[in-house]
Amino acid sequence: MIYRNIYLRLKEWASNPQRKPLILRGARQVGKTTIINEFSRDFDNYIHLNLERPEDARLFTESDTVSDIMQVVCFRQNISMGKGRTLLFIDEIQTEPKAVALLRYFYEDIPQLYVIAAGSRLQSLLKERVSFPVGRVEYMQLAPCSFGEFLGAIGEMQYKKAIEQATLPDALHAEAIKRFNLYTLIGGMPEVVADYAEYRDLTRLKRIYNTLLKGYNEDVEKYAPTQKQTQIIRHILNTGWSKAGQIITLGNFGGSNYLSKDVREAFTIMEKAFLLELIYPTTSVQAPIEASFRRAPKLRWVDTGLVNFAANLQVELIGKKDILDSWRGDIAEHIVAQELRVLLDNAYIEKLNFWVRDKKGSNAEVDFIWQRGTDIIPIEVKSGNNTHLRSVQSFMDLSKGETAVRIWSGKYSVDKVKTPKGKSFKLINIPFYYVGALPLLLEREIS
Repeated sequence: MIYRNIYLRLKEWASNPQRKPLILRGARQVGKTTIINEFSRDFDNYIHLNLERPEDARLFTESDTVSDIMQVVCFRQNISMGKGRTLLFIDEIQTEPKAVALLRYFYEDIPQLYVIAAGSRLQSLLKERVSFPVGRVEYMQLAPCSFGEFLGAIGEMQYKKAIEQATLPDALHAEAIKRFNLYTLIGGMPEVVADYAEYRDLTRLKRIYNTLLKGYNEDVEKYAPTQKQTQIIRHILNTGWSKAGQIITLGNFGGSNYLSKDVREAFTIMEKAFLLELIYPTTSVQAPIEASFRRAPKLRWVDTGLVNFAANLQVELIGKKDILDSWRGDIAEHIVAQELRVLLDNAYIEKLNFWVRDKKGSNAEVDFIWQRGTDIIPIEVKSGNNTHLRSVQSFMDLSKGETAVRIWSGKYSVDKVKTPKGKSFKLINIPFYYVGALPLLLEREIS
């Protein structure tokens, strides 16, 4: 069992007397069912319904009230609702749209019941024109394993604790980078991580990657609303992995003849399935951040390990001392985006953005931006000396902020930097393994 940090958030949800039914979202095979089964140990009674099983789905099609449903379920499992805490987990809820509509009544009619729903294809409900009850459910998102969770899974608990608290001794920097590079190669899909933790054999993982990718391909018909969208999504799955971390053009994507509008719709469907994320730029240097949806986005897939396998680039990463030297640096940017995504999910923030300068002829681009209160902090994934951070310097000249971040393979440090126009700012140099500690480090360095 891999310990997942979302477990603490689940406990917080359960301890809230005003809790609502929880929708646990995430891509296929990121461990949603596993984490809820583990979480169920905190309860006196556990009811697990999988609506892909006909007998469980019939509970919702043949009953009109949640009281009737629970009466049947409790009778079958010999459970008394009045004795202890009861957790109801409705898995693959998208299979039966009526179950979604009834969620609000669990909240209203049986508030003492703890209800969690999940499904890897929740977006398929769009075809049924069914939406989740507004204001009567809450959401939580589960991503692939973070670097910290990966360290825990492979038994590196001392590294995990020191890295999460950003207290690793400088003398262990090279060892920590080596572990992060391994994580970049393998990725965070739980089945992959668990297999590597047990056998420490990279060759064994190919079978698992292949099974996961085939599963995503086979799911296409389940979430594509039209035959045309099925074809476009299959095309994206066949050609898009090699474009991870890059700015993409939607029209004629992957050498196709598909129109921008149709490709955008296909990407939207895949985003709703959490298979990928389109990261749009902003020209803002102050809050609030406004994404420029007319500009070209960057592509982030669900997991960097899957990207390496699907794009046949695992060999390029093996043995590399610096992931910035691999794949034009795109893979370094991709794994950073994956780690930032986890931080955003924990803060219930939907979108990650990068920055481009809104000036004709300018090619200034900062890899990511991070909002801290009213401050917008630029984040660049790059090695080299400070004079090479021209885009960050361009951002800082336009911004009222005084802090920027560089993520690199070097040791943690803080520099005072001056732009060519004379503005001074603090540059926090964060090694890759500390990306998950970004909020903590910003708290320490910004008074």
